[in-house]
Amino acid sequence: MVAVLVALVAAQRFGVFHQFADPAHLRDALVAQGAWGYAAFVLAYAALQPFGVPGTVFVWAAPLIWPWPVAFALSMTGTMAASVVGFSFARFVARDWVAAKIPARFRRYDEALAQRAFTTVFLLRLIFWMPQVLHTFLGVSGVPFWTHFWGSLAGYVIPLFLVSFFGQRLFDAMRAAPPSAWVGLAAGVACIALGTWWLRRRRRLAGVSA
Repeated sequence: MVAVLVALVAAQRFGVFHQFADPAHLRDALVAQGAWGYAAFVLAYAALQPFGVPGTVFVWAAPLIWPWPVAFALSMTGTMAASVVGFSFARFVARDWVAAKIPARFRRYDEALAQRAFTTVFLLRLIFWMPQVLHTFLGVSGVPFWTHFWGSLAGYVIPLFLVSFFGQRLFDAMRAAPPSAWVGLAAGVACIALGTWWLRRRRRLAGVSA
């Protein structure tokens, strides 16, 4: 954690966070910095994501800045660094405080972690990716550090590869889509949300009546 604090101070002093706060110049600034741009991206990702900034912002931004192989490598490095920071903070710094904030839905995975730690970590990362609450949950669990590390690494590969490879193409398609496509998409999302709410309500009512 001392290393993280030092990195935060260094990032502030050298203007790393200022660059990320100015999207209009972010791409040109990072590309122009070469290897230092890679380092700035990973440092900002590792320092900010565990404490509130969504990791998807970095993962989706990477393929818009660099070619997909570079974007994939940086996304994997930044995501793993952020996961280690979040896990370590929960386990070694504020274990009791963060344990009280974990949603109850994650507790159902406790038994699975005890019996099949690597597989469970892999599946949780594959499905949920890198939310801060998952870093915390795994940090306060009994999962060994290296099981968490390798399970997370394996779980991230597929989703981060897909975003890195198709991210630019998807972004271009979204920009070219007509307004009617957005209206249809919004209507579809609304229907799915309404259907999900109705099914959950029906199950709750069925449980109460039983």
